[in-house]
Amino acid sequence: MVSSWHNEIKNGTDPTREIMVKLLWIGFIIYTLGYVTSTAEAISYVAGNFIQVIGLMCFVPSFVYLLSWKLENKYLSELLLIYILWIIVILLRGIKFDYDTIKQLLFDPDGGIFLYLIPLFLLIPLTPSFLKKVFFVILVLGVIYVIYDIVFIKNLIYAGDNMRSQAIIERFTQFLSLPCGYLIITSIYHRKKISLFALFVMALTFLLAVIRARRGLMFMSLSMMIVAMVFYQINNKAKVVNIVLSFFFVLIVAFGSIKLYENNSKTTFSLITERIGQQTRKEVEHYFYRDLTTKDWIIGKGFNGKYFCPGVNEGPGRISIYRTVIETGYLQIILNGGLISLIIMLLIVIPSIIKGIFYSKNTLAKAVGCWIFLFLLYMYPGSMTVFSLYYILVWISVGICYSKTLLNLTDEEIAKELLSRDKIVQRSGF
Repeated sequence: MVSSWHNEIKNGTDPTREIMVKLLWIGFIIYTLGYVTSTAEAISYVAGNFIQVIGLMCFVPSFVYLLSWKLENKYLSELLLIYILWIIVILLRGIKFDYDTIKQLLFDPDGGIFLYLIPLFLLIPLTPSFLKKVFFVILVLGVIYVIYDIVFIKNLIYAGDNMRSQAIIERFTQFLSLPCGYLIITSIYHRKKISLFALFVMALTFLLAVIRARRGLMFMSLSMMIVAMVFYQINNKAKVVNIVLSFFFVLIVAFGSIKLYENNSKTTFSLITERIGQQTRKEVEHYFYRDLTTKDWIIGKGFNGKYFCPGVNEGPGRISIYRTVIETGYLQIILNGGLISLIIMLLIVIPSIIKGIFYSKNTLAKAVGCWIFLFLLYMYPGSMTVFSLYYILVWISVGICYSKTLLNLTDEEIAKELLSRDKIVQRSGF
């Protein structure tokens, strides 16, 4: 990530760049809403694709304009170049110029071309105004998530194992609500009402994940709230009263959740009761391991790579024989780019975690270092490498952790730019 933090403070914002940053995020929001809304079957996929095209018309040119091919860290610069070259190889090994492939390239966040462009967010200069817009976009998606939950509440709380309901909860969470975890772990830099709203979104996400028996989403949303609580205690200098109150709050919530589950285990929470001990990925992973050759493990099968996996229910009337998706994130990376792709990515992100958590002077770097660590943790229960704000935040976080400028800033210096240019905002968290 190119760090232009001090340059913007000294010289002010570039009007053209400001417009392009706004267009970037407007286009991204439009693209995301087109996909999520069509997934929920509120509109047709044709209408959803049309909305996505409008989003791309804003996103693509502004994204290209904002790229700057200079990085502070030489190690990151060299590895990123290698990673980009390997991504090009992955794409060339699978791209076909037919209708279905082109449609997938443009409109599929799970495996389209824009997923592979996300590491390039490291090349967008990091400034206070850019970060503020990132936080605002997270908030906007959180508001949309709440609205969509109200509109589709019947589908979200439907107790049966309905494929549409499953798709809605997973897409709403992955594309709209999970980024709010970024706000609560960095709550020191946000207004109290914003932090509280983000916390509400994460709590709502956890509750709906329990009702829909999405165990991976339960783990993700709950762990984000726990990490946020840890940072809250640290930022408030771990006052004994706060620690005791937090401890009792956790006990009360845990006890209340257990009682609520016991009283509704055969009604509202019947699905999680049935699925609590199921091993849903075992058979899919078994076929995956059987299908891949030594060569496949090393270099992958390229873009749109498939593995033999018969009998999996992919939706109404669709039973798979060959699949392009496996629900475990690490295996998905290996399927497309092999161990080479996974190793390069780990060589980039693991040092960023260490730098952010252990070699920084501010909460921002430590918090986003934890965000990257959680990403690696979540890669088993879910495939997190999709074209979503959640995954974009991972690479923005990597850039923050590699920036010497940002690592050496104090919390007061960062808060002054993110909250107010006139005064330093006191630490408050929630």
